[in-house]
Amino acid sequence: MSKKPVTIRRGLIVRSSQWNGVRDGDAVVVNAPKERRQHWTFVAHVVNEATGDEWVEVRGGRVGEAKGRSFRPDLIFPGEARKGARVVGLSLASAPKLPLG
Repeated sequence: MSKKPVTIRRGLIVRSSQWNGVRDGDAVVVNAPKERRQHWTFVAHVVNEATGDEWVEVRGGRVGEAKGRSFRPDLIFPGEARKGARVVGLSLASAPKLPLG
């Protein structure tokens, strides 16, 4: 059974457990030099409505790690975008992974 998307608002900060076709716990690739070879899962998409800033929270790292990090949305790719050490395709910010039909 899939989890229901959860959106939490704290003042002007809006945090959502679903974003552009990925949900909390889905595998994602972070296209940054050190992070590209590590394993990450999506946690939340966050928007600061006062400033317009947005970021994506992920959890993971090297094998066995579960550190939390946040990155700009344009650095987040679907889990299947990794081909060896390269990242192919468009980021989730540019091309949402939406269900067909």
